[in-house]
Amino acid sequence: MPKLSVDRAILKAKAHAKKGEITEARQIYQSILEAFPENIRAQQGLTALTKQQHGAPKNPPQDEINHLINLFNQGQLPAVVRQAHMLTQQYPDAFFVWNVLGVANKGLGRIFEASQAFRKVVGLDPTYADGYNNLGSTLTDLGKPEEAIEAYNRALSLKPDYAEAYYNMGISLQTQGKLDAAIEAYERALSLKPDYADACNNIGISLQIQGKLDEAIEAFERALSLKPDFADAFNNMGNALKDQGKLDGAIEAYKKALDIKPGSAESHRNLSTIVKYEANNPQIASVTDLIGNEDLSEADRCQLHFALAKMKDDLGDFSAAFDNYVSGGMLRSRLLDYDLEQDQTLFNKIKKTSVNLGEVSLTKSQDTLSHTPIFILGMPRSGTTLFEQIVSCHSQVHGAGELPFLSLFGLALSTGDQTADSETLLKFRDSYLAELTKLSSDKPFVTDKMPHNFLYIGLILNAIPEAKIIHIKRDPGATCWSNFKHYFPAQGLGYSYKLSDTANYYKLYQDLMRFWDELYGGQILHMDYDRMTVEQEPETRSLIDSLGLSWEAKCLSPHENKRSVRTASQQQVRKKMYPGSSQAWRQFEPYLDGAFDDLIA
Repeated sequence: MPKLSVDRAILKAKAHAKKGEITEARQIYQSILEAFPENIRAQQGLTALTKQQHGAPKNPPQDEINHLINLFNQGQLPAVVRQAHMLTQQYPDAFFVWNVLGVANKGLGRIFEASQAFRKVVGLDPTYADGYNNLGSTLTDLGKPEEAIEAYNRALSLKPDYAEAYYNMGISLQTQGKLDAAIEAYERALSLKPDYADACNNIGISLQIQGKLDEAIEAFERALSLKPDFADAFNNMGNALKDQGKLDGAIEAYKKALDIKPGSAESHRNLSTIVKYEANNPQIASVTDLIGNEDLSEADRCQLHFALAKMKDDLGDFSAAFDNYVSGGMLRSRLLDYDLEQDQTLFNKIKKTSVNLGEVSLTKSQDTLSHTPIFILGMPRSGTTLFEQIVSCHSQVHGAGELPFLSLFGLALSTGDQTADSETLLKFRDSYLAELTKLSSDKPFVTDKMPHNFLYIGLILNAIPEAKIIHIKRDPGATCWSNFKHYFPAQGLGYSYKLSDTANYYKLYQDLMRFWDELYGGQILHMDYDRMTVEQEPETRSLIDSLGLSWEAKCLSPHENKRSVRTASQQQVRKKMYPGSSQAWRQFEPYLDGAFDDLIA
């Protein structure tokens, strides 16, 4: 609508209003705001009409509320946002409208806008439990789990039997790595709502993260007994079975998920990771058709591109595979909003802070630790999982997998955002060792195989000087390519999805490792993945000896280790070790445009 037309329309609306023709005037103002939602004169005109007709009522007329609800029920979320926004201008105290606005914005992925609407809701009606529950959900999405939990507690103080609030609190606790507390919250939800299948499903997810796979599968089965068509529970059961190395069972579970929900991008991608594809596999056509759906979300399209890339890779169509890896990566990078400069700043802060850490360093305890940590670290896809399999074959070593503690509680100390002194280091040390104790292992050594713990080497050696650190290196091209071609469900690997970002992040990692070597060279054991695959026994003996452990021949058979493995390497490490895997990436070299050429081994 041109400006002149808007001017004339407003004059016409005012004329109707002057004659008392409220409906006609309102229709004109609303048509203006549909085209120009921020038009101040139209907003003011509607407000004036409301005062003229009703004396500024708190809530919109029932027909307008019904219209809003109908739009929402039809899934017309952009229209809901426009209409709700218009109504909040006329009825700023209508908390119901603000709540609908928040729910619609959340559905559209506009999380910040949703949180602001829900804050308005609880401000207008502090007794509205649903408002606090909704606010908590958006705060979790914004990465503010502690604030979210406060909101849930407020909701529960108003409505003690609020099962959904307990369930959502569990999600917030789970994001913090507080898995026992999360499970407790889900169980509370179940006690209030015994048929709460989603709570059973999330209990299973928490148990799976803890490595309690049999219990996790029982939880998924319980969810399915309550809701037999629960596709997500089948998908998650597939993940747990895959972690156990039960690939046939995992494939069956993923297929059941897809039978129920054929468009499940996540299940398609999960299935693609464990199937070796031939040209006649009908899933290839299904995924290809799904990608062509214009209504598909970017998140789903991303996962489908990675699935199709794996299929084309298996078929030897490397050009098509590469194109899909690139397309999936671009979408994932955009969804994560990754910025390499943030990582550059992070690495610089860590190096700068390390000096202060050295000045407040703790000394080794005179008493033997009940559990001595073995940190196995390096770039993801460098072989850290294989080395943990080797080490955890030893009778004195418990393989704990990727523990989130350092990434949750060590970052602020490592960057200087939290002041480090002897007292804070001691508190950090005691908290970490307490986490190891919770693993209920009677073995004196415990592995922590979170690859990105290379960021925290300074913190580790200054707070827990008894710790063993094993750094795994691999051919740079193989490492970077393997990162680029994998979809990581975790949020912290944004650098993996563009070739240039992957290569530049690798350089940052190499530079930091050289820095650590200058400070703590003698305390870091460097192991080479490729050398291990060629000279297995001497390299394994050297590794075990460096840990101060007696030799055990079973460390030569890591493929027979039955422990849970939850990384992208879970299938490879269940096979006998073989040389040459680091050269497989070169079949894609013609498409890389020299992205990894200047990486130094």
